Amino acid sequence: MARKFIDCREYPSEMNCTVFMSADSEDELLEAAVQHAISVHGHTDTPELRETLRSMFKEEAKLAA
Repeated sequence: MARKFIDCREYPSEMNCTVFMSADSEDELLEAAVQHAISVHGHTDTPELRETLRSMFKEEAKLAA
């Protein structure tokens, strides 16, 4: 299973946030991203926020061993 990630740099904001988060589990990444969105960007935890964040997840490329 490939790790999932989200990178604030890909979504311009007034604060030019550079946070990058990754996790093995989409659920774990979602919880971290929601907490970041609330505490840093001032969003409210709603189903719409969670859906939007989940849609922003990308899969890390696997490196050859």
